[in-house]
Amino acid sequence: MADLHVGEVLRPKFITGSRSLFSGAIARLWQDKLALLGLVIILAVVAMAIFAPYLAPNDPVKVNLAQRLAPPGAQYPLGTDHLGRCLLSRLIYGTRVSLATAALALSAIVLISIPLGTLAGYCGGRVDNAIMRVVDVLLAFPGLILALVIAGTLGPGLLNVMLALSLVWWVGYARVIRGMVLSVKEKEFVLATRACGTREMGIITRHILPNMLSPVIVLATLDMGKLILAISGLSFLGLGAQPPTPEWGAMLNDGRPYMQVAPQLMVYPGLCIMTVVLAFNLLGDGLRDALDPRGMTRL
Repeated sequence: MADLHVGEVLRPKFITGSRSLFSGAIARLWQDKLALLGLVIILAVVAMAIFAPYLAPNDPVKVNLAQRLAPPGAQYPLGTDHLGRCLLSRLIYGTRVSLATAALALSAIVLISIPLGTLAGYCGGRVDNAIMRVVDVLLAFPGLILALVIAGTLGPGLLNVMLALSLVWWVGYARVIRGMVLSVKEKEFVLATRACGTREMGIITRHILPNMLSPVIVLATLDMGKLILAISGLSFLGLGAQPPTPEWGAMLNDGRPYMQVAPQLMVYPGLCIMTVVLAFNLLGDGLRDALDPRGMTRL
């Protein structure tokens, strides 16, 4: 009965503290102007991707050789590329391709890393050693080079790029999650819950996983920009999106031979990549500061 009393006392305090932490995080994030700027840019880009069919002035894949490399005008606000396709329409539709590919890759990374990282940290012993040795082997290679090798072996295509990045990127998340589990599972509220007779799965889902949300959210936000860069880089090398799919990295590669006569073919896609990556970095930095419990003292 004493253990049950301890568990019942600690559990409400933990839940209340978690709620107050996230409430304080929202307040601190609202005060961070750079993070809000990043959030506004991201929301605008997401809206552009969703409403691309209504925003694009022309068909992004329609070829019009009579208008190739045309300057900006009423019909083509940003001009056309080497095949006479509307550059603005391809940039707008490229937003949809780049964001969707990065989001799907990030979802696969999280789905792989959370179970493996939690299993390694909570079970320990041979399970931990087996999983972490695989992580150590993968971390011994440069991530982008390893992804390039895997994507090259699988063949060109966005699906293969997502698979290659997922197989390489999950290891960093698994190490972070494992460290968080090792720390949280020794906390008093977890020990009290275990003393009450709660099953291991209940402890993991109700107490350990919620405490991993903050670092995983921050890491995922920062990595969205990195994934967009990686996907654009692989597409630039010809391993990602294939013609005529509008994708920022592929558009950079298509405009490379015309850099001197039509620099906008590379400048505009590069600006899109830079803006979106910067926005995710600003939001990620703001979330990292906002979700830091020590920041509660500044409110």
